[in-house]
Formats: sequence, C-alpha cells, structure tokens
Amino acid sequence: MCCGGRCCVSMTQCFFDYSTSKVLVIRSKSVGTLNRFCQAVVLAYIIGYVCVLKKGYQDTDTVISSVTTKVKGIALTNTSDLGLRIWDVADYVIPPQEENSFFVLTNLNITPNQTQTRCAENPGPGSTCTSGRDCKRGFHDSRQNGVQTGRCIQFSVTEKTCEVLAWCPLEKGNDPPDPPLLAEAMNFTVLIKNSIRYPKFNFNKRNILPHVNSSYLSQCVFNRTTDPDCPIFRLGDIASEAGEDFQTMAVHGGVMGVQILWDCNLDMPESWCMPTYTFRRLDNKDPDNNVAPGYNIRFAKYYKNGGKESRNLVKGYGIRFEIMVFGKAGKFNIVPTLLNIGAGLALLGLVNVVCDWIVLTFMRNRQQYSQEKYAYVGDFGLLSNEVTEPSGTGFVEDD
Repeated sequence: MCCGGRCCVSMTQCFFDYSTSKVLVIRSKSVGTLNRFCQAVVLAYIIGYVCVLKKGYQDTDTVISSVTTKVKGIALTNTSDLGLRIWDVADYVIPPQEENSFFVLTNLNITPNQTQTRCAENPGPGSTCTSGRDCKRGFHDSRQNGVQTGRCIQFSVTEKTCEVLAWCPLEKGNDPPDPPLLAEAMNFTVLIKNSIRYPKFNFNKRNILPHVNSSYLSQCVFNRTTDPDCPIFRLGDIASEAGEDFQTMAVHGGVMGVQILWDCNLDMPESWCMPTYTFRRLDNKDPDNNVAPGYNIRFAKYYKNGGKESRNLVKGYGIRFEIMVFGKAGKFNIVPTLLNIGAGLALLGLVNVVCDWIVLTFMRNRQQYSQEKYAYVGDFGLLSNEVTEPSGTGFVEDD
C-alpha cells in the first residue's frame, strides 16, 4: 500500500539495494585442514590431470589415413617338384597390392602337372566305397575335390574310393615342410608409406619425413634405437619386436599387426608430430587350441602341355601383415578451456558443501555451528492494514 510518495521511494531503494551472503568463519584447525586438503586435491585434479595429462584446453580430432606398401627381397629354393628356383617379389607377394595389408609367402606344398580328368577321390566319409552303388553320379560336395562319376575304383592296394572328375592328381593333405622353404623371407624388407590427415585442423603429414631422401631410403632399415625415422622394415625384425620367432611362424603362417600411432600436439611445432611403431601377433597361437593353425591360401600356375591345359597347384603358407593406423590430435580452443574451468570452479564450490556437511554432522559443536549458520525469521505477511515501524523512527500513521 503506497502512502504519498513513500511507494516510489521504497521501489527506488529496492532497486539500488545490494545483497551479499553472510560468511561464517569457523576457527578450527581440523575443519580448516580438511577444507584446504580437499581444495588441494581438486586443484591437483584440474591442473595435473585435466589440463596437463588430458590437455583439457584443446579441441581434438581423429586421424584419417592411407597406406601403401612395397616388399623387396629374393629367395632361392631347390625342390624335387620345381628344381632350382629364384623367388622374387612377383612370386611371393600375393596379391601384389592390398588395402592396408600385404601377404608374404614363406612355405608351400606343390601338386604339379594337374589336368582335368578322372581319378580316385581322396579317402573320406563321403568318398570311401565298396562298389558303384556307394557312389552317386553327379554328386559333389564342397569338402571334396570334384564331381562323382558313379564308379568305385581302387585308390590304393587296400582302399577304394569314388571316381571324380577333377583336377588330377588330387592335392594331398600333407603337412608343410619344416623348416620352411622360403626361410630367407625373414630378410625381406617392406617400405610402408603412410599419409595422415586431421581435417578439423587442416593438418597433413606422412611417415616419410622431410629430411628423408632417395639415397637415405636405399640403405636404411628401421631400428628403434639407431634409425627410428626409417619407413623400411625387415620382416624378421617385425616378428622379433612382437616376441615371435620368424622361422617357427613361417612354417604354418600367421597374421602380424603393424600399429602406427600418430598422437600429435598441434600447439607445438609440426616436427614434433612423429609416428610411433609397435608390432604384435594377431592370430591365435595357443598350443591347446591348434586346430587349423596359421594362415594359408591356394593358387595355381597355368600352362599349356601339348595343347592341353595344365597347372601347378600351390598351397601357400605365409604371414599376412595388417597395418593399423591410430591417432588423435589436439589444439588449443577457448570453448573446451572455458568448459573445463567452469567444471573446476564447480568442484571447488562442492568442497564447501562437503565441509559444511561434515561440520554440521560429525563435529562436537555442530549445534552451535548450526545456530550461527542458519537464522530464522517469522512470517510478517505480505498484506497488512497497519504498518508497524520500529520504535524511534518518528513515523506516524495518517488518520
């Protein structure tokens, strides 16, 4: 209710009033120590973990990568099937180029001079027979080598199997040679060319660094201690760094991982952004679970023999190298900086809440603290027919 100009004066006073919180200072060594300790822990977390370790003041981006490889090396073999033979990159890298991987042949079983004709199927559950009634003309199975003709013929002196139309003579299920035929593969080298990009920061780089030239590439081999910048890797060294024996792995083959890590702080000079290489075996080599071990593929070399198509079938064992590129880049940005500062200030405010709860719950003088911290006033009412003034104000209500 306004009286004369009093309403306007009250509104003016309210507009220019300033309110502040009441501060209760508790002079207690235990409470003060607890408060400072909590504040120190929060500050250590914000400065040490968020800002220094996790670089919370940076915006981040993940890497986009492309990889190409080039293998080099020569091996010499002398077998009864192939005789004396030189193996170069066109023979043992199959296929010549893959995406982010390459396969190197290290061992093989050869079935030479196959032609499409009729022969006895290898013994098995669906091929062993005693008479033609056990063989079904036109029947074929994905686990067998050809299409049955309906005849039961002699496979060996003591065993008969169904005749099939197939590439004959059939491949035998022999174990691979040990030691491996291409044991020299451990000295082959591979050039890994890796280009990376962080699109958010428009940053590009590759693992062939600016100071690397053609003469340097022609003689360098990666060594973590003496030559960590060389992008050419010896296959035997890759296996050794992964804790594997190359010759043992080469018998049945396997899968090896080449991991390239690009973690870059783009607030620092560009030259500080360098790749880190690590190596590990990816396939299972557990001796207690050695069914179908290693890695192998089949391929054939075709030729004409007296006008008739023939082939040499090769079951090749080798090591498949998978190249995996990881990375994250960070650069200063005001938005994450402000977000982390705000989160830190909120945590500092939480320290007072925790200390208040401990003081008002567990301290011996918690009742006294509670009375000092909280003040309670009655409800004076929003509307009243009378205005009560404190004594001594000199205000007298109008008649």
